[in-house]
Order: sequence, then structure tokens, then C-alpha cells
Amino acid sequence: MQPISCNQTLAVATHRIFPPDLNEHQTVFGGKLLSLVDDSASVAAVRLTHAKVVTASLDHINFLVPFQLDNIISMEAYVSGTGHRSLEVFAKLIGEDLMTGKRFLGFTCFLTYVLSTPQAASLPTVRPVTKEQRYVCAGYLQRYQERQAQRASEQALINHVNLDSPFQP
Repeated sequence: MQPISCNQTLAVATHRIFPPDLNEHQTVFGGKLLSLVDDSASVAAVRLTHAKVVTASLDHINFLVPFQLDNIISMEAYVSGTGHRSLEVFAKLIGEDLMTGKRFLGFTCFLTYVLSTPQAASLPTVRPVTKEQRYVCAGYLQRYQERQAQRASEQALINHVNLDSPFQP
């Protein structure tokens, strides 16, 4: 199977910030950003798989600079690594002040998507094109291994989570 360039999976979206997007600090609510990223980054995943995917995790989440009213958010996401049934997408949110034109990096994260139905063949690998993509893709295997180790410790937590309400007799 031929590798696919990261650029072939690139998803781009632009959103203007309005008052309902803001929290009590007058910055964009973090949950709104996570929703925006998951929604748009899934496009990159499907561009690679041409199949239905489900979100398995978001990690390495970095809220770097808050987004405010009179900012726009430009989201860029591309596939940064693939496994047999899962793939990783790198997403970044670039802010721009509409009054000054000043741009800033406001948010980054990695999302893992899993094919919702098994495929006969493995997913194609991705080929980085830009300097940024080469750097991001070079770290895929280490992040994959970290996620595998984290899953084991999360399973231990899940096994100890109490499902009974403290208010029930």
C-alpha cells in the first residue's frame, strides 16, 4: 500500500468567536475548543481511512493562549501516524485578532481515532511533507507507546470506580 502524504489528510476550518462561546473569564470555553477540534479533526481521519471512525482519545492537550472575542480560530489537522486499526491526528488552533491581524498559536493536541469496523488490510502509512509534519510524525511511535502504557493504568482505575451512588441506600 502506498504511503499517503499528510497534506492529503489535511482538514482546515475557520471559526469566528462570538459572545456565547465565552466563559466567565471572557475567553473561549475549553469544552467548546475540544468539540471544535474533535469535529474537524475527524475529517482528517476519514480522508485517510475512507471509513467510519470513532474517537478513542485526546492527549497531549495544550491550552497555550486563550482565544477571546474579536479573534478567529483557524484549525488545521492532519494524520500524523497509523497503526492497524487506529490512527493519530495532530491538531492545532491558530488565533488571529481581527482588529490587529496578529496571529498566535493557541492550542495543540493529538487525537486517536479507531476504525468502527475492521478492515481487511492495514491502514496506509503517512508521509510528512513540511518541517512541522516531519517533526510531529517522528514522535508518533513514542506517543503510541505512551498511550498503550496509559491504557493499562487507566484500566486499573476503571476497575476501582464505584458505580453506586453515595446517596442511594
